[in-house]
Amino acid sequence: MRLTCPHCGERDRREFYYVGDAVALERPSAEAPAEAWDDYVHTRDNPAGVTRDLWYHESGCSAWIVVTRNTLTHEVLRCELASDVKEALT
Repeated sequence: MRLTCPHCGERDRREFYYVGDAVALERPSAEAPAEAWDDYVHTRDNPAGVTRDLWYHESGCSAWIVVTRNTLTHEVLRCELASDVKEALT
């Protein structure tokens, strides 16, 4: 799979570190019970279809990127800076 970094251009996905779901994952508070932290660390959805994931350009410019992709076809639909996505949501 190839991802297009907004700063560096198209790169092999091995330059990036996959973090997880870019939208739904919310970190529990420090006072949350152990069960909430266990769920946060270990339980993930495995959706079929279009997803938005957070990736870190570890072997490149260190940008945080939101990748919209289809898990059924492996098509990468869009790559955008996470900071731009955050600004659009606020």
